[in-house]
Amino acid sequence: MNANTLTIGEARLSYCNLFQPKPPFNNPQGDPKYSTTVLVPKTNLAAKAAIDSAINAAISTGISSKWDGKKPAMLAICVHDGDGPRPSDGEPFGPECKGCWVFTASCKPDRPPFVVDANVQPILQQSEIYSGVFGNVNISFFPYNNGGKKGIGCGLNGFQKARDGEPLGNSVSAAEAFGATAAMPATPGYAVPGYAPAPAPVPAPAYTPPVAAPAYPQQPPVAYPPQQTAPVYPQQWPVDPITGQPVPNGMPVMGM
Repeated sequence: MNANTLTIGEARLSYCNLFQPKPPFNNPQGDPKYSTTVLVPKTNLAAKAAIDSAINAAISTGISSKWDGKKPAMLAICVHDGDGPRPSDGEPFGPECKGCWVFTASCKPDRPPFVVDANVQPILQQSEIYSGVFGNVNISFFPYNNGGKKGIGCGLNGFQKARDGEPLGNSVSAAEAFGATAAMPATPGYAVPGYAPAPAPVPAPAYTPPVAAPAYPQQPPVAYPPQQTAPVYPQQWPVDPITGQPVPNGMPVMGM
């Protein structure tokens, strides 16, 4: 191998993208590449010494081929201290970077990296390679002069998986995301612009059977007494006011 190429053992991968070229995670408009962020524990002193040696070899190449025969006063180096600030925005690196040397390695779409297992056999199951996996990474440091910016970048040649590790990021399964126990109540007052939710269906009223009239016991017919007819009284004759005697009907009355 060239002096600027080396293999680092027991590194950990983050932002792992080894099977399909994509734009850099911090530059969605950039050119698609295969890439991964490499985390090298600071306790691996041999790996850090090998990294420094390969970077120095790349600097020597850059002086003769990229930077007009001299080392630039301001030279960007791609390897960073995971316990310090990110060079892009000054914010801290993620917790997975603590205690590690951190750098991103990439390669162009026409040169995909090899991805193999412990027996150096190609890994075809993409789910076996993820952010958080451990293994051996083969990289090459190279000089660049891009738009006036000069520095040392890192090319990705391949990765050999050594062992599984805890996945990095918020990785969940479909069952965890959409299971019945994971259902999340709707947020009150939240509305998606331009979206009108369908009105909730109005449940049909519960059927109530009609109430039957109570069955009363049949009453026996009432026996009424026969209708009473008015008594027939004998016809009264008028009384003669002078004699005081009854006068048969039709006879004249005295004094009249």
